[in-house]
Amino acid sequence: MPRRRSLRWLLPLAVLLVWLVAAGPLNILGAKLTGLQENDVAAFLPDSAESTRVQELQSGFQSTKAIPAVLLWEAPDGIDQATLAEIGDRVAEATQVAEEAGALAGRASPPIPSEDGEAVQALLPLSPDLGDELVVVVEDLRAAVAVEGTDSFVTGPAGIFADFANGFAGIDGLLLLAAFGIVLLILLVVYRSPVLPLLVIGTAGLALTAANAVAYLLADAGAITVNGQSQGIAAILVVGAATDYGLLLVARFREELRREESKYAAMRIALRQSWEPIVASGATVVLGVLCLLFSDLGSNRGLGPISAVSVTLAVVAALTFLPAALTLLGRAAFWPFRPRYGVEPSEGRGWRRVARLVGRRPRRVLAISVLSLVAAAVFAPTYDADGIAFSEAIQGESDGVAGQEALGRHFEAGVASPATIITPEDNWPAVAEAAAATDGVASVAPFTGEGPPVPGADPVVVDGQVRLDATLDVAPDSVAAIETVQVLRTALDDANPAALVGGETASNLDARESAARDLRVIVPAVLLVITIVLAVLLRSLVAPLLLIATVVLSVAATVGVAALLFDDVFGFPGSDPGILLIGFVFLVALGIDYNIFLMTRAREESAQHGARDGVLRALAVTGGVITSAGMVLAATFGALSVLPLLFLVQLSFLVGFGVLLDTFVVRSLIVPAAVAVVGDRVWWPGRLARRQAEPEEERKLAGATAG
Repeated sequence: MPRRRSLRWLLPLAVLLVWLVAAGPLNILGAKLTGLQENDVAAFLPDSAESTRVQELQSGFQSTKAIPAVLLWEAPDGIDQATLAEIGDRVAEATQVAEEAGALAGRASPPIPSEDGEAVQALLPLSPDLGDELVVVVEDLRAAVAVEGTDSFVTGPAGIFADFANGFAGIDGLLLLAAFGIVLLILLVVYRSPVLPLLVIGTAGLALTAANAVAYLLADAGAITVNGQSQGIAAILVVGAATDYGLLLVARFREELRREESKYAAMRIALRQSWEPIVASGATVVLGVLCLLFSDLGSNRGLGPISAVSVTLAVVAALTFLPAALTLLGRAAFWPFRPRYGVEPSEGRGWRRVARLVGRRPRRVLAISVLSLVAAAVFAPTYDADGIAFSEAIQGESDGVAGQEALGRHFEAGVASPATIITPEDNWPAVAEAAAATDGVASVAPFTGEGPPVPGADPVVVDGQVRLDATLDVAPDSVAAIETVQVLRTALDDANPAALVGGETASNLDARESAARDLRVIVPAVLLVITIVLAVLLRSLVAPLLLIATVVLSVAATVGVAALLFDDVFGFPGSDPGILLIGFVFLVALGIDYNIFLMTRAREESAQHGARDGVLRALAVTGGVITSAGMVLAATFGALSVLPLLFLVQLSFLVGFGVLLDTFVVRSLIVPAAVAVVGDRVWWPGRLARRQAEPEEERKLAGATAG
């Protein structure tokens, strides 16, 4: 027995070494994940989408696929013949740059002057399979097309898409640096220890390394699809989740060190009491994000598994690496404020006062808190999620966006990305006429072969189908263009129901419609899955319904506040329709975490003190750690705002603000007050509900020491 005790440090040391030795190979694998990103909207659309079918049919008309880069020169004082000749040289040089990079997908058009003489454009087709290399190629083109006396741009789909992809370049650097920096600062303030924050940060870092490696293996095998957005969100999620779970374990370990002299005994008890809420919390997030597999959009389906992998490994790291490190260090981990055996903690008095406030007037606290959230939720229907222009999704300076604006000043804005119509040969002139008569369509031309359209030439016919190119008079990535394509499809249904409309704008329209469908399908699925998990965990039907109701109210209030701030304060142009779905899934899955932490402790306390006093005791004990966890998670999601992409900036606010609302209002006031009002019936039909049948004197005696 003495020998066994002397070797108790071997198991935690072995666990520690396994993680540290594996970190190197895992990091090498995870570093390759960025290279597998697919950021093209069309790549994520379902096979049933009209634009996807057009893309398949379109391959019969063109021997090569291409993404057009628009080379543009603008001079308000006009472009003379000498400058036009130099522009021709720059087009040739740009063609050579693209060819040397292996990016050229066809011949460049000659320079095309605008009618007002103030601008010149040329179209340069690039390969759509460049991946990350597109950013480098576009930057090289921008250097090659510079002409003195003009403002030069590389815009169009290639230019704007390169700027958008470049926004994800900070995922492995700036984003993670901001996330870890914020977490470290908060932990230093909370624990006032130089050692403990590093242990928690190390746990999150190892979880992230392992998650990226597993995600790479899955993506490389074709099991999941990853884009920059999903990789960034998953990275933040694993850091926040691992830190939260680590904080819960640390708090319980510190509590047990005051009750147990042996650090090994303290860790055994802490693990026994913590693993269930940590695993349950992880399970709610995992199952919640896996509901995204029901999405029609491949980007959402990819986000589900990579997020589930991230959270699973966050749980594993928090229950293996961190306990091992804490066990070896013992009380030294908390230096200089080491928890001493037999000494009651002095902190937590503030949360005991909150618990007494809730216990004295639970109905008043519940009514005021709920009414406050309802007042905010009233504005939720005004949230603008009708979509934004792709160019508006880029925050800050963008040569592609500036070029698109300049293009619209001098040319038909949609010339680089016309809507593609595939229609049966028999009545294509009637379809072309109907398309040309549609508001927002500037011109319609049949496809007559590779190169510029030839007036009067017969269209190319492939398998009885004709291709028409409809140039819009607005930017192809704009909301107005989406609405035009929507009207165009309706108009063509009357001319020929078999006519299909595709192209960049149509892909954006199909993505918006798929996002609306996903919202209707996935929201109920997430609520059902999480309710089942809570029912199993709490052995109750009443408590899960109560918790789900509070979280839904919190989400509605968050969206209401965002609707006011995004429009009136931040001046955002709108929101992507998919943001409500992603925001809802993460807010519900993550928001329920803190209720799990609270209610599992409340159930533990209720066994001795009844539901009312049990939840108040749980609030007093867990208030500090849950609040710290909420601030950490909100801060980590806030780090998404350092990337210059509107979607991520808005998501960082929605999740960050929603988590804080859950932490300080829902979990601290509404849930404890509601449980105090409902009483022991909250555990129905579990065994704890039987306390209702106890004599009044026994119940009073059991709760006499509460508060």
